[in-house]
Amino acid sequence: MNAISSVSSISLSGMQAAQTRLDVSANNIANSDTEGFHRQEVVQQADPAGGVDTSIERSSVPGAAMIDDVVNQIAAKQDFLANLAVFKSSSQMLGALLDTKA
Repeated sequence: MNAISSVSSISLSGMQAAQTRLDVSANNIANSDTEGFHRQEVVQQADPAGGVDTSIERSSVPGAAMIDDVVNQIAAKQDFLANLAVFKSSSQMLGALLDTKA
């Protein structure tokens, strides 16, 4: 069951990273007309224990990048849905395993 738990935590980490990307791109779009606004960018890296770590950095250059932000939203949505499917599958597998043990 440890492997299933690990898969669930990794997919949950992916969903959280995707949510962060959605939040940051929404913030960038909402503030794109604000004078002197510096976009935020999400930096992701693999967590050695499994999953992904995210951090938010401020762009060094002011201004909007609307195309990048819209593309990031679409990609983040797909990433979230893919990780959600993995999470659901691992939950179903755990349920089936518990049913056979009971």
